[in-house]
Amino acid sequence: MWTADRWKDYEVIDTSKGEKLERWGKYLLVRPDPQIIWDTKRVHKGWKKKNAHYHRSSKGGGDWEFFDLPMQWDISYELENKKKLTFHLKPFKFKHTGLFPEQAANWDWFCEKIRLAGRPVKVLNLFAYTGGATLAAAAAGATVTHVDASKGMVGWAKENAKASRLEDAPIRWLVDDCIKFVEREIRRGNTYDAIIMDPPSYGRGPKGEIWKIEDAVFPLVKLCARLLSNRPLFFLINSYTTGLAPAVLSYMLSLTLIGKYGGRVEAGEIGLPVTETGLVLPCGAAGRWSIM
Repeated sequence: MWTADRWKDYEVIDTSKGEKLERWGKYLLVRPDPQIIWDTKRVHKGWKKKNAHYHRSSKGGGDWEFFDLPMQWDISYELENKKKLTFHLKPFKFKHTGLFPEQAANWDWFCEKIRLAGRPVKVLNLFAYTGGATLAAAAAGATVTHVDASKGMVGWAKENAKASRLEDAPIRWLVDDCIKFVEREIRRGNTYDAIIMDPPSYGRGPKGEIWKIEDAVFPLVKLCARLLSNRPLFFLINSYTTGLAPAVLSYMLSLTLIGKYGGRVEAGEIGLPVTETGLVLPCGAAGRWSIM
């Protein structure tokens, strides 16, 4: 398992009964997590002194219960090259805060690839959300194209770029359907040295296009492979869908890339350390192809 264990502003303090107690900067949140099926004693005082609690509804969705939490606050992550990324956080629907901290394990991996390349690197980030991977790649020296179907998410990512002092970095911000964008880039003859994608399990494009990951992800991987340059560096796929195990991600990348480019594929779970138990909480899977 790849573990995001270098955070200072974030930690999973404890897990029990379908929920996790987290520290986001100086604020404590309790949020649901379907992976937490164990029933252990809630000893840590944070369980009772939380700043907010997201309650899942039996009918789907849920609601926040606030005790003492601002509408927005910041946390930072320091990359291994000492560049600091700063993220605006706020509680919004479906229990999220605008950041997936476990992705730091992937940021560290591809930032090293970019730095070691010793040449200009063009990165395409699809389903780019609030820009964590975009900012990490830019801070490592890459030129990044950031694509997401949500205008609000792209705006949020731009705010994070400014907070991280990357507002002048070579980042192209696009609100677009990812599949249609890739198809147009192929027709234009544009190429990229690296591709990152973090597709949702289910979603809709800006014009109502339906996305179901089980049906659409492999055709998209094959399309994206046509965008790779003659000197590709890496290809990263993230998945939060239970049905897409690491082996599935590995198989898709191997089928699509190894025959043409060589390189190596690895896949595994990504996770976050739990302070109280010393265990690691699984938070999804990632498939990584790289040429070196």
